[in-house]
Amino acid sequence: MPLTGVTILDLSRVLSGPFCTMLLADMGAEVIKIEALPDGDSVRKSGAMRDGLSYYFATFNRNKKSVTLNLKDEKGRELFEKLVLRADVVVDNYRPGVLDRLGLGRERLRSLQPKLICASISGFGESGPYRDRPAFDFIAQAMSGFMSMNGEKDGPPLRSGLPVSDLVAGLFAALGIVSALFRRERTGKGDVVCTSLTGAMIALLSYAASTYFATGEVLPRNGNDHPISSPYGLFNTRDGAIAIAPPTDAFFIRLMQALDLALLLDDPNYKTGQQRVARRAELNAQITERLSHHGNEYWIEKLNKAGVPCGPVYSVQDVFNDPQFADMAIDVPHPGMPPVRMLGFPLRFTEAECSIRRPSPRLGEHNDEVFGSLGLSPAEIKALRAQKIL
Repeated sequence: MPLTGVTILDLSRVLSGPFCTMLLADMGAEVIKIEALPDGDSVRKSGAMRDGLSYYFATFNRNKKSVTLNLKDEKGRELFEKLVLRADVVVDNYRPGVLDRLGLGRERLRSLQPKLICASISGFGESGPYRDRPAFDFIAQAMSGFMSMNGEKDGPPLRSGLPVSDLVAGLFAALGIVSALFRRERTGKGDVVCTSLTGAMIALLSYAASTYFATGEVLPRNGNDHPISSPYGLFNTRDGAIAIAPPTDAFFIRLMQALDLALLLDDPNYKTGQQRVARRAELNAQITERLSHHGNEYWIEKLNKAGVPCGPVYSVQDVFNDPQFADMAIDVPHPGMPPVRMLGFPLRFTEAECSIRRPSPRLGEHNDEVFGSLGLSPAEIKALRAQKIL
């Protein structure tokens, strides 16, 4: 697999870090999840539960091993440092300075293992006046400008329905890690990789940022309408609504022809994208009137045949009932319980597919295996348990 042979020590919890390491584990990395006593990652008890298992936790911690370790104890820190000697990457999503206070900062870890890659995800980054502030997804969406772009024109800002900052920061961290691993292959040197929830969200501002940089204009909220393209959005048909997204003049021509509105192509008011944005309301009204003659199924088939991007608005249930997306749900065997359904793999490789090699681990399930590999005897491991070090 792409990352076979890479060992990752995962100190992260909740979502951004576990999502990052899940991606890497799916691609073959050995991920050892290091959890705090007594309860481990709080997500073990979060979200929808079935047969005592959090499906939320099961999804984002598949393909990982779990050990428990008390890093506030000197012996616990010594064991962690022994693991570092064998590791390629350490991932955390603590606030800056937390690991330093434990005596496990980057300088210490990289002095033990010069080729080590240390990857951190924080709320606001490693510098600046907010570096020590706590932050979660809602705060990142609010302070990044992302929330200001969501919602109806005359309504309040709205958050994305999903924890997008955690997921995007996890993606950036995973990209940074594989990039650092690739660089290490050529230079022999480790590195430090940092990203943040707010920085990841700011990086998504795309045309909102470029418009502001070019003109000083702050684009308004537009609900389901696209701020710089028209027609583009949700349109009512006779029995529902469909998403239509013709982003260029060529697609606009196809849409007008498919709707039997080709006369509008000769209208000088609709010649350019900027003109169509300026006259969005009247153009949308003409399109909606035409769509009202038939239902969703008719128009989705006709517009797709004409090469116009369009589709229905699916619920989560609809997504997993559509055969197109059948491989985005997988059933993972879990000992002592029915298979757990979870999200599939968004990446595809021709030569080395992502795979499930192990289900999400029970808390501390791999203590004996992992610490035994360091040379500890069963009696020593038992004594460490008694001392609440692991």
